[in-house]
Amino acid sequence: MDVRPWYSLEGKRIWVAGHAGMVGSALIRRLATVRAEILTASRDILDLRDQAAVHRWIGDHRPHAIFVAAARVGGIEANRTRPAEFLYDNVMIAANVIHAAAEAGVEKLMFLGSSCFYPREADQPVREASMLMGAFEPTNEWYAVAKVVAVKLCQAYRRQHGKDFIAVVPTNLFGPADNFDLSSGHVIPALIRRMHESKLNGLDGIALWGTGKPLREFLYVDDAADALVFLMERYSEEAIINVAGTEEVSIAGLAAQIAAITGYRGQIHFDTSKPDGMPRKVLDASRIRALGWRPVITLQEGLERTYEWFRSQASLDHPYSRGT
Repeated sequence: MDVRPWYSLEGKRIWVAGHAGMVGSALIRRLATVRAEILTASRDILDLRDQAAVHRWIGDHRPHAIFVAAARVGGIEANRTRPAEFLYDNVMIAANVIHAAAEAGVEKLMFLGSSCFYPREADQPVREASMLMGAFEPTNEWYAVAKVVAVKLCQAYRRQHGKDFIAVVPTNLFGPADNFDLSSGHVIPALIRRMHESKLNGLDGIALWGTGKPLREFLYVDDAADALVFLMERYSEEAIINVAGTEEVSIAGLAAQIAAITGYRGQIHFDTSKPDGMPRKVLDASRIRALGWRPVITLQEGLERTYEWFRSQASLDHPYSRGT
């Protein structure tokens, strides 16, 4: 075990790469409670796929710590139809930031992995040691491969050069600034938008992919951001660590819960000709619990907060439809 003292974020320059996305914006909210200088760079200023530009930006701004929350993300359909983008963009983003951070002497870096890279047939709840112990889930293989490459880069720089680079694996996240695009969004934002718009338009039914039977856990993004800051300060090992939730729900049960919150009273049909994805995906939380962290926001409360945020955006010329 690589035991290092706590890493205090107080007084540091902290770059949140991907600050405009769901996780990045939650990190900005959480880091507002820390006396630190927060660095951000919008896409029109810095293309993270451009190696020279990333090296230049890090060299100019000299961050002490980096959260790598930037990624191309999407649901099953987006992964299925745009595999090259999901593989190339995510590999380049991660490789450029990690390598430039090492070259510039950044003190600490956290990369956000994904539970999507755990094997489809992994024992449940999924332990960190399951990574690469079986085949990927085919519906998100390209994204998963890119995330594994980035995790291994962090481990390689740590092993070869002694860099304090760590990788964490959040469970399924949701919350404000999620991607509510119907073709590329994940299940919670897509359900919220479809049910909200179906209610407004008087539609009497919606169809969902699969059987509704797969089991998932979800974590509200502000809880996740709190866990990431907690781990940045207290965790320093080569091994990945899960950031898990506490509640497990079927997709059908989730749909019923969102219907109640949004006031949607139409029918919910399950299209069994479409894939379910992994039959169950719940992360083992034992390692992060042993460090002393637990989530505090329930699934119900998180869904209510997310719907309120969505409704506030829906009145502003539908900016949520652009995705993240």
